Amino acid sequence: MELSVLLAVALCFLASLMVFARSYIRRARAQSTIHHIGDPAVAHQALIQNADDFANQPASIFPASLAVWRNGERNYNITTADHGPHWRALRCNLTAHILHPSRVASLAPLLHEAAQDLVANLSARASAGAGGEVAVRVPTNTALFGLVTLLCFGDMVDGQHRRAMGRVVRDYMYFVGELSPRFDGSMLSKLVNWRAFLRISALFDRQAELYRPLFAARRQSRSKVRGGMVHPYVDSLLDLRVADGDVRRALRESEMVGLVFEFLGAGTGTIAACVEWTLAHLIDQPEIQARLRREIDDETTHGAMLSSKSLRGMPYLNAVVMESLRMHPPVCFILDKATWTDPDEFRPERFLAGGEGEDVGPLPVPKEIRMMPFGAGHRHCPGVGMGMMLIKCFLATLVGEFEWAPAAQDCSGGVDVTELNGFLKLMKKPLSARVTPRT
Repeated sequence: MELSVLLAVALCFLASLMVFARSYIRRARAQSTIHHIGDPAVAHQALIQNADDFANQPASIFPASLAVWRNGERNYNITTADHGPHWRALRCNLTAHILHPSRVASLAPLLHEAAQDLVANLSARASAGAGGEVAVRVPTNTALFGLVTLLCFGDMVDGQHRRAMGRVVRDYMYFVGELSPRFDGSMLSKLVNWRAFLRISALFDRQAELYRPLFAARRQSRSKVRGGMVHPYVDSLLDLRVADGDVRRALRESEMVGLVFEFLGAGTGTIAACVEWTLAHLIDQPEIQARLRREIDDETTHGAMLSSKSLRGMPYLNAVVMESLRMHPPVCFILDKATWTDPDEFRPERFLAGGEGEDVGPLPVPKEIRMMPFGAGHRHCPGVGMGMMLIKCFLATLVGEFEWAPAAQDCSGGVDVTELNGFLKLMKKPLSARVTPRT
C-alpha cells in the first residue's frame, strides 16, 4: 500500500513538473524569439538595411544569459549590452584606445615579437620531437595570449599569472561548447546543462580573483605598454565614466572583469583557430603554400619585421586568409556556402582580381552579404582590423620561416579537416605537422 502511494505521489510530481516546464518554455519563447536566416538577401536586409531594429543581442543567446554574477548583478560587456549609450561608450572606448587603425599600425613591433616567440617555440618543439613534428594549437594560443595580455595589462603580468588566466579562458570556451545547442538561459535549460553551467559560474569568481590584484596595480602605475606605443586596455577602463541616470560613474569592478575577460578571449581564440585552419589547407595543397611563400619572399627580408604596409602588399596572403575565413568562420552559426561556386574547395584565387570574391572583404559591403566572419551591422566585431593583421602577420612569419608538410599519420589520407562546433569552430583533431626551418 505504501509503495503504491509513493508511486502515485511521484507520478503527480512528474506531471506537475512537465506542466511547469511547458508553461515556462512558452513564456520564454513569448519574451524573445531567435530567427534563423538562411537567405543572404534577407540577412542583408535585417543586419544592414534595418540595422537599428536588430541591434540588440537576443536575451536568450548564451553569452548574455550567462553574464550574471552570483549576486544577481548583470554583467554588461560589449557583447551582452543592449544597443544604446552604455554599449556605445564601451565600444568607443575599446576602439579609440586599442583598436583604432592608427594604433594597430604602431603595434607592429609587438606583433613581430609575438610571432618570433612562436617561431622559437615551434623550432624547439620540432628539434625535440620525432621527425620534426609539432602540434600547432597550443604554441599558437600561447603566443597570442601573451600578446593580448600585454595589451590588456602591460608588462606587470608574470608567466605563472598569465598561464592561470589562459586556463580560465580556455576552460570557459570548452564548457560553453558543452552546453546544449538549445540552451536559452531558462531554469529548465540550466537544469539540463547543470554540470557545465556550474563550472562556467565558478569561472566568473576565478576571473575576479585573478584580475583584482592587476586592477589595483594599474591604479598605482600607469606606464605604457612596452615600447611606449599605447596605454593598456585596463587603464582606459579605469578612466572610463558611463551614464547612470543623471550622473556619470566609474565602471564597477565586476563590469571591468567581464570586459577584460571578453578582451582576452576574443583576442586569442578566433585568431588562433584561423591560423590553424589555414596551415591545414596549406599543408594539404603544397602548391598554394609555395605560391604564398614566393609572395612573402618577394615582399620581405627573411626575419625582418612585417609592417602593416608590407602586409597590404601581399594580395595572395589576403586571398588565402579570406578563403580560410570563408570556409571556417570563427562563429559556428555563420554560414555562406550557397553564395559561392564549389564552396567546399579551398581556392584562394577566388578573392584575387577577376575572381568571384574580388570585392569581398572581412566585413560585408553595403550592397550584399556573401560572408561575415566578423559579423555585420552595428554589432560587427570591433577588432576586425587587429584580427586580420594578427592572422596575416603570424601566417607570413610561419610560412616564411618553415616548410610545412603532413605529419606521418596524415601522409596517406591528408589532413583531417573535420570541424568541431563548440564555442568556436575548431579542427576536431588538432593540427600536427612536420616543420623544416628554411635557411
